[in-house]
Amino acid sequence: MKQLTDPLAGLDEVPWESLHHAYGPAVDVPDQLRALRSAEVPVRRRALSELFGNVYHQGTRWGASCHVVPFLVALADDPDTPDRAAVADLLRSVVLGDRRDDDLPFDPRRTFAAAEGITDEQAALVERHLEAEDLFEHEDVAELADNVAVRWEADAFHAGSRYTHRYVRWLTDPDPQLAGYAAELLAWFAPDEAALAGLIAVPDDEARAATRASANLTLGHCPVGSERIDACLRELLSANAAVVQVTAAVGLANRLGDQLPDLALDVLTDARSSDFDAEVPGWDRSVRGFVALALHRLGLG
Repeated sequence: MKQLTDPLAGLDEVPWESLHHAYGPAVDVPDQLRALRSAEVPVRRRALSELFGNVYHQGTRWGASCHVVPFLVALADDPDTPDRAAVADLLRSVVLGDRRDDDLPFDPRRTFAAAEGITDEQAALVERHLEAEDLFEHEDVAELADNVAVRWEADAFHAGSRYTHRYVRWLTDPDPQLAGYAAELLAWFAPDEAALAGLIAVPDDEARAATRASANLTLGHCPVGSERIDACLRELLSANAAVVQVTAAVGLANRLGDQLPDLALDVLTDARSSDFDAEVPGWDRSVRGFVALALHRLGLG
C-alpha cells in the first residue's frame, strides 16, 4: 500500500542544533535522513554510513539517537523508500545497540536501571563537555557520563518500542530481509496479541522461509505459557524448508527444555551432523550456532 504522508514530515521541527551525536551538534542529520530517499545508490550508501557513525558510533547512542527513530521507522514503512531493509538494519542498531540473542528475554527496567534519575540537564552537561573535549577534566561530570550513556540507550529503546505495530505490519512485506528484521525486532519487546498473532501467521512457503525462520526464533523467546506458540512450532517441524524445521526445533528447545518432543530433538541432532547452515535475517548467530546452543542447553552439546 502506498504511503499517503511524507515519511520525513516534521523533520525540520526537531531542534537538531541543540541535540548531539558522536561528532557534535546533529545539524547534519536531517540531510542524511533525506539522502536515504535519493535515487543515487552512492548517495544512499554514504548517508547510511554517516548515520551509523553519528547516532550509533561503535555501539554508543547519543542525545540525537532517539530522535532519528521515528523517521527511520517511517522511511522503512514507505514502499517508495529504496533499500528499506538497510534502513531497518540501522533502526535495529539505534534501538538495540550491540545486543545479541544472549540478552533475551530482555528486561529493559533492569538493563537501564542506571539511567533512572538522570535529568535532561545532566545529559546536556555531559554533551557540552564531550563537545569541548574536556570531560575528564571535570571529575563530577565524568562520573555522570556512563549513566548518561545508559539514559541515551534507554531513550532509543523506548522510542523503538512505540512502533511494534509497524514491525508487525512488516512481517507481511514482500521483502524477506525487511520482514525477517521485523520478526527479530519483535523479540525485544513484550509481545501483545497483535505481535503474537502476526508471528504465528507468517507462512512457511519457500518465498517466506527466511521470515518464517526469524519468526520461529522470536517465538522461542516469548513467554513459555502459550500453547498456541508450542502448537505452531510443533507443526513447523514438518515444514518443507530445512531452515524452518530447524529454527522451529530451536524455538521449542528454548521453550520446553528437557520436555522437547522427540521429533524436535531428531531435527536438531540431524542438523548438527549435516552440512546444513543458513543465516536468518536480523540474527547475528547462524542456524548452526543456534543448533549448537540449543543442544548445549539440553546437555547434549
